[in-house]
Amino acid sequence: MTELPGLSTGLDRRRFLLTAAALSGAGALGTVAGCKSPGSESGAGASGATGAEFGGRTLTSAATLPERFSTPLPIPPVKRPARSTAGTDYYDITAREARVEILPGLRTAVMGYDGIFPGPTIAARRGRRTVLRYRNQLDVPTVVHLHGGHTPPESDGFPTDLVLPATGGARFAAQAVGGTASTGTRDYTYPLDQRAATLWYHDHRMGFTGPQVWRGLAGFLLVTDDEEAALPLPRAEHDIPLMIADRAFDADGALRYPAMDPHLVSRAGVDADHMAGSAGDVVLVNGAPWPELEVEAVRYRFRILNASNARRYELALDPARRGGSFTQIGSDQGLLAAPLRHTTLPIAPAERFDGSSTSPAGRSAPR
Repeated sequence: MTELPGLSTGLDRRRFLLTAAALSGAGALGTVAGCKSPGSESGAGASGATGAEFGGRTLTSAATLPERFSTPLPIPPVKRPARSTAGTDYYDITAREARVEILPGLRTAVMGYDGIFPGPTIAARRGRRTVLRYRNQLDVPTVVHLHGGHTPPESDGFPTDLVLPATGGARFAAQAVGGTASTGTRDYTYPLDQRAATLWYHDHRMGFTGPQVWRGLAGFLLVTDDEEAALPLPRAEHDIPLMIADRAFDADGALRYPAMDPHLVSRAGVDADHMAGSAGDVVLVNGAPWPELEVEAVRYRFRILNASNARRYELALDPARRGGSFTQIGSDQGLLAAPLRHTTLPIAPAERFDGSSTSPAGRSAPR
C-alpha cells in the first residue's frame, strides 16, 4: 500500500463542530459531524433516544446540561515512557479517583487512569514491547484489558485476574475465582506484533466492567508500523483520537449508573430496566459534552471509538450538507486495503474506525 486516494483538503469555513459522535473531516472546515441512535428522530444528539434499542430505559440527567457546541474538545495527553531499552518501552499508569469538571460548574468523581478521563494515550510501535506497569489506588479491584491487542494470556486482562487495591485489598481476594490476584500492582506485557491500528485499554473486572468503564477507566493505545509511516497520513496535532461515550449525571454532577451496588464492592449487576445495557442522555467526546474543535485548512485523521456501554450510533455529516461524504481509511485491526466513502457509518460499542470526510467545495454547514 503506497497511497490513500480520496483524502480531502479544506473547505471554506474555519469551524469544525463536534456533535454527539464527532466524526470529522480531513480539514473539512465547517463540517458538522452528526450522529443519532438507530430509530431515534432526535437529530444530531442522543438525548431524544427512547432507549428501546438497548432493551431498557435511557438514564436521564438531573444536572443542568450545557449548550451544545460550546465546550472545546479536549485531547487526551500522550503518555511518555518511564524508561526505554533497546526493544521495550515501560509505562507507569495509576488508576485513582479524581474530581474533574465535565459539566460546567460541577465536579464529577471519576475513576481515571492517572486520574483523568479518558486516560492518557499510549503511542506504540509494532515490534517494540510495551510494558504497562499498572498500580491500583482505587478502593475496588480492577483489571486492565487491551482491546484489540494480540496479547499473551498472562497479560490479556482476564476478568478474574484482579489487581486488588493497594490498601485493604485482601477482602476482595475471593473474587479472583479461576484467576490470579495481585495486590496493588501488576505488569502487563504487550508484544504488539500486529499491524498499525487504533486500540484501547479499559477495565475488565468480572461483574463490574460496565460501571467501572462508565466511571472513566478507558484510554487509547495507538500502534503504528513502517507501512503506515510511509503513507501521507496526517500526524501529530492533526491525528486526533475521539472517544464517544454517553453518560448521565445527578444534580451534583455525579455520574448516574444503575448499579446494584453503587460502591462496586460485592454485588454485581444492574437493575431490571438496564439488563441489556445502559445509555445516558449526554454524549461525551473525549470526556466533554458535545464539544467543538477549531481546525486548520489541512488534512486531519480522526480515530473514532464507541466507548459507550450499549448505545450504537449512526455517524453522518449534518443533513444540511447533502451530497457530502466521509472517507473511512481504517477499522478495528488497521488500515483498509483501500479507502471507502460513506454517507453514514454505524458503529457499535467497542468498535473503532479511522476516517476523514469530504464535502462539496464551497458549501458550509450551519451551526
